[in-house]
This record gives sequence, structure tokens and C-alpha cells, in this order.
Amino acid sequence: MHMTAYITMLFALIGTLFLGGWTAAAFLAGRQERLVFSERGQWAITTLLLFASGILLRALVLRDYSFLYVMSHVDSTLELAYVLTAFWAGSEGSLLFWAVVMALSAAVFVFTPGYRALSERTRAWFWLVFFVIQAFFLLMLTCWVNPFVQAIPAPPDGKGMNPLLRNPGMIFHPPLLLLGYAVYVIPACAALSAALSGEPPAWIRATRNWSIMAWVFLTSGIILGAWWSYMELGWGGYWAWDPVENASLIPWCTGTAFLHTAIVGARRNALARSNILIMALTFVLCVFGTYLVRSGVVESLHAFGEGGVAAPLLSFILFLSAISVAAALIAKTGGQRSLGNLASREGLLVIAAWTLIALGFVVGLGTMWPVISKLWSAKPVGLDANFYNRVCLPLFVLLALLFSACPWLGWKEGVRDKRGLATAAIALAGSAAVFAALGYRLPLALLGAAGAVSCMTTALLALGLLPELRTRQSIGAMAIHLGLGLMVLGVAFSGPYQKSAERELSVGQSFEVGGYTVTLKELHEKSSSSMARLIAELEVKKGDRTIGTVIPERRLYRGYEQPFAEVEVLPGLGDEIFAVLLGLTEDGGASLKVNVNPLVNWIWIGGTILSLAPLFILRGRKGRERE
Repeated sequence: MHMTAYITMLFALIGTLFLGGWTAAAFLAGRQERLVFSERGQWAITTLLLFASGILLRALVLRDYSFLYVMSHVDSTLELAYVLTAFWAGSEGSLLFWAVVMALSAAVFVFTPGYRALSERTRAWFWLVFFVIQAFFLLMLTCWVNPFVQAIPAPPDGKGMNPLLRNPGMIFHPPLLLLGYAVYVIPACAALSAALSGEPPAWIRATRNWSIMAWVFLTSGIILGAWWSYMELGWGGYWAWDPVENASLIPWCTGTAFLHTAIVGARRNALARSNILIMALTFVLCVFGTYLVRSGVVESLHAFGEGGVAAPLLSFILFLSAISVAAALIAKTGGQRSLGNLASREGLLVIAAWTLIALGFVVGLGTMWPVISKLWSAKPVGLDANFYNRVCLPLFVLLALLFSACPWLGWKEGVRDKRGLATAAIALAGSAAVFAALGYRLPLALLGAAGAVSCMTTALLALGLLPELRTRQSIGAMAIHLGLGLMVLGVAFSGPYQKSAERELSVGQSFEVGGYTVTLKELHEKSSSSMARLIAELEVKKGDRTIGTVIPERRLYRGYEQPFAEVEVLPGLGDEIFAVLLGLTEDGGASLKVNVNPLVNWIWIGGTILSLAPLFILRGRKGRERE
């Protein structure tokens, strides 16, 4: 089956190259009607990729260790759920998943009203750009990251999955990120094709739902990744500004910026070149993210490491970037209007977009700084979390403040609703005064929390005061801003005001942290065929009232010498108790770390709203007809 799967991938590559040549010939001959063959051919390519993926999935389920990929990520003790997730656990499988989703997206796009709304010339350019991208991914899968390499001789058992990946969050986090990366290929190719064809910028409406769904997938993946980091790594946080974390945040910033500039572009017939460039570079940055993860250019806790793909990926990134810039420069603007006053709704939308782009630039620059600093120093200089917090968190706070004011302004200039703007300002000042009176006086955290309250006030109040916003799409947009406000509120309190303590205790002993009393009630061991477990039972009290019990573990998995922490939390809408068992002490006691994280769960609640609310913005056939 190894050779069958590999030959299938080769046929997919050859077919893609043939379809690209066919499309180019049809375009040069002015026979755009021949594009039907290209459209049907993409379904054939998709079928080949699905067949090859089925072979790999079958090998994983059957634990066929003659596949080197299966041997590297699965063993006989791994639960079936994690066996299935092993498909995207490694570099080869994750790229195959990306390629499959990308191919399937293009095949489905053919049948959508948005595709039919594009001119034949734009469709031809769409397929030319898409086939180039698809061919590159297939070239990588057949040359540098082949998932069908045979293990000779086949071992009796596999190495198993990294214990850090054996978490429910990792079942969904990687595929959601990859779905976001892959689906962005549709609006990116449409943007470039519209620019190269010289057609009016109808591509924004044609790919509106695709842009939103790509953003939903990417946002959900990032939030689930933060939750996994919080629950699995045991360090008590959810974002460490790790290069792999940053790799997904950078295209999220530009993708979010596009959602705002697209509103101005569609409503005001402006920013035509900017929208093309932002969307194209969003997909380029998705590829850049996988370059960071797979090139070995930066060190990360959960990068794949260098696998021979650094040079091809970097070359492809530079090629796509050059095409994107050139396409934006030659694009026809179609008599677009000039922007209004910055003190207007469209002005604030543009400011918000540029703030997001600046945020992505800062994160990218900081991530690559160890590489950049090699130009003048023999010792590369890395930037720690303090740099990102000092520079990036104020930008996030600025976004919350912008969204607090934006709905109350007119499209061209002036205030459309003075009551709403005054209420948002009162919410900002009043909440800041209340938080300061309660003792929360760190400037950035105070401004962030107050801005979050003002943003949420605007999101809820606008639906009552502005009748034109009482549509499904507007309700979805306000819900997104509500989710953002909840997340900013959680970040403002959970980080700066976290209380943490590490202690060594014997059974029956207690210690205090953040106003809570933690008592070690029991310490025992359990073992199974896959792991040995050290289990601590901790009772948590506040005053004389028992809050609950947390049971953190220390696990030693078969085949691994390093033990791994299994975090346990006592959730709450106020304080959350976060417990980590660090290990045994010399006298047979437990070494423990306990954090009190205020309002941290509002991050996950807000993130859930942020991920689901855009589904209300998706436009069906009736919505397109009204538009």
C-alpha cells in the first residue's frame, strides 16, 4: 500500500501540472469555455488525495507499523481517538491534511454562487494561481515530506504519541488551524485573479463566506490551542508568545484586518488594492507559519524541527509575496471613492485594521528576531514575553476602545448617536473607577478591563438604540465584539493578578495562596500498561467553607523517561484554582504548585462566543439576492 499511496500522490501532482497547462493554453487561446475541464479535473485531483489519505488513515487504525509515519506516532496502547488524531500529529500528515482540505475547498467552490458570479477571465486566473499553489504542496508531499515511507523491517510496536498531545484540545486544535490555513486559499486566489484579470473587485462578495469560515477555523484553533497550553503544559498560563503560537497569530491579525477593510471596500467602494494585498498576504503568512514550525529556523516547544523543507518553503513564500505585491499594484480600482474623515465609522474601521496589521508585524518581527540578530551578532538575541506584553497588549486594548466607539459614528463623519457614545464613555470611566477602588490599579490592566466593559456595553446597547443593526448579520457582529470584550476582561485580570505558590507538603499539611487554604489529603500511585501515575488529592477551602477538591497527577508514560504533569482545576467564574503536582519529595511528600487565576474562564467563554458568532454573519442565497 505504500507504493500505491505514493503513486497516487504522483498522479495528483502530474494531474495538477497538466491542468495548469491546460488552463493556461485555454486562457491564451481565448477559449475560457474549456475551463469546465479544469473544474472537473480538480475533482479528480481531490479524489486522488482523498484516496491516499484513506490509505494513511487505514494504516493508523490498523496500527500498520510498516509505515514509518505510523510507527513514529502510534503504539499498541494508544486510545483510538488519539490514533485518529495522529493523522495530523506529524509534519507529513499535517501537510497532507492541509493539501486535502485545500483541494476539496476548490472543488466545492466551483458549485457556489460566488464562483459563478466571477467573470470567465477571472475564473481562468483563479485556476492558474490555485494550480501553482496546489502543485507546490504536492511537490513537497512527494519529495520532502512523504507520509508513505516504508519502515524496513517493520517493528513489532510503534514509538507512540508525545504525551503532551494526548489531550482533548489536541483532537481539535491542529485540524482547526489547518482548516483555517487551507480555506484561506480560496479568497486569496480570488483576490489575485481579480487583480490579474483587471476585473472589478467583485471577489470580496464572491468569497465572503469563505473568508469568514477561514477566520472561524483559525480563531477556534488558536483559542483551543491556548486552552490546551493552559491545561496541559502545567506552567499556569495560556499564551507564552512561543514561535509556534505566534505562527498562527500573525495570519489571524491580517485576516481579521481584512474583515474590517472588506466592509469599507464593499460598502464604500474603496481600498481595492489594500484588500487584495491584505488577503493575499494572509495566505502567504499561513505558509510562513508552517515555515516557522517546520524549518527549524527558530526553537519552539512544539515545532516539528527541520525536515528538509526550509529552502523550498522560503522560496515559495518569497515567490507568492512578489506575486501578491505585483498584483495589488496593477489592480484596477474601478473608480473607487476616497475615504472619509478618520473620526467616522469607516475611519475607525481602517484604524482598527492597521492596528491589527501593526500587531501582526510586531509579533512577526519579534518571532524572527533571533534570526535577524544573527546579521550583526554571533549570538542570536531572543525576545521574551515581556517584550510582547509591553508592545502588543496596548494594541489589543486600543482595539477594544475602537470597537467601543465605532458603532456610534456615522459612515462619513460625525456622531450618529450621542446617547450611545456617552454611555460607552461613562462605562469606560465608571468601570475604571470601580476597579481602581477595588484595588486593581495596574495601568494597562485597569485600562484594558475598563475598555472591555465599554466594548461590551456598546455591543449590547447598539442593538437597542440602533434599529438598523437588528439584523442577523449585525447581531453576529455585535456578538463578536462582546466575545472580544469578555476575552480582554479575562486577560486583564488573569495575568497581572494571578497568585501562585509552590510548596512541599506531607499528607495532612496545608498552605495558603490568594486567600485559599490548600490541604494535601492523600497521595498514592496507580499504574497501567501505558503509564504509571502519581496522584495527589487536594482539598481547597476559603475560610471555613470547603470550595472543592482538585486531583492533579504526575504521569510517566511507557517509552518516556520524562514524567508529565496532568493539571487539575477547580473552575469558577471568579477565581479558578489551578493545581500542578510537580513530584515526590525525599521524605515521601508532594511538591505542589497552586495558582489562583481570577476571571480566566471568561477568556474561554468569550473565545467560544468569538468562534461561534461569525456563523450568524454567513450569507445564504436570499442574503446575496438582497445585497
